[in-house]
Amino acid sequence: MSSEEARLRWLRSFLNVGPREGVTAGVGDDAAVIRARAGESLVCTVDAQVERVHFRREWLSFEELGYRATMAAASDLAAMGSRPFCALSALTLPEDVGDESFEALVRGQKRATDELDASIVGGNLARGTELSIATTWLGRVERPIGRSAARRGDLLQVAGHLGRAHLGLRALLDGNTADELSAALNAWRAPHALVVEGLRMACSAHAAIDLSDGLALDASRLAAASGVRAVLSMSLIVREAELLAPAAAALGVEPIDAVLYGGEDYALLVAAPQLIDGFRAIGRVEGGTGVMLDRDGELTPIEARGFDHFTA
Repeated sequence: MSSEEARLRWLRSFLNVGPREGVTAGVGDDAAVIRARAGESLVCTVDAQVERVHFRREWLSFEELGYRATMAAASDLAAMGSRPFCALSALTLPEDVGDESFEALVRGQKRATDELDASIVGGNLARGTELSIATTWLGRVERPIGRSAARRGDLLQVAGHLGRAHLGLRALLDGNTADELSAALNAWRAPHALVVEGLRMACSAHAAIDLSDGLALDASRLAAASGVRAVLSMSLIVREAELLAPAAAALGVEPIDAVLYGGEDYALLVAAPQLIDGFRAIGRVEGGTGVMLDRDGELTPIEARGFDHFTA
């Protein structure tokens, strides 16, 4: 089946699960056609997962890879309070990716979109030297939540795990398969976009960001966009770190560093006037700039660093 035309025929057969409201043309046409709804905005995002930059093939199966890439890309929609609607996928496949691996990858993509009640409606296939999965997501939202409207007095709060996926990545890099690391490895291999939590926060949040590059760095981005200071509570950071203690010990990593600077958690950081159901308090918003750590009333600056694929 390995010709491009044969793979396209298989894709049309596998992904064409019937008409979807709002999609008037999908897989099989030159481009997808999406009908917008009155009173709603379309939220668009794109994310690429590139071999030897974001993953190594020996770390996960092709189905896990397709699932991971698709879910990670959808996290941006969750941070905007948007409901995923449809996705487009551009695959760059080296010669050694055979039909079985190709089909497994697409099955993983479809499993992710099915879980999000969405579908893949188009994309592109190409040959290349490195395996790459570029996913474009479209979501629908009545009131998109950005990064730039956090207010003084807002409560900083998070949903999802902090630092766990970072420890999973460290375990893979170290070749460490200790029992204490199973949850961390699964967090890295199988992230889940927090769409339900994103929809829940949308009615009251002033600002939000998905935590793909680490709490300290992404909090600094939200603070800079809003023209405020993010103050993180040390006691609450310690509470988050305690959840990581066994896995961090197995890797010789400080759990607080994993919470503050680890990436690829795809958790949500939200600024809102009150605590939202399913979220945990992590700090507050004040006047000023940057990110500070509050140790029993003593404020110290935190370096705005985290996970960077250009240097990792």
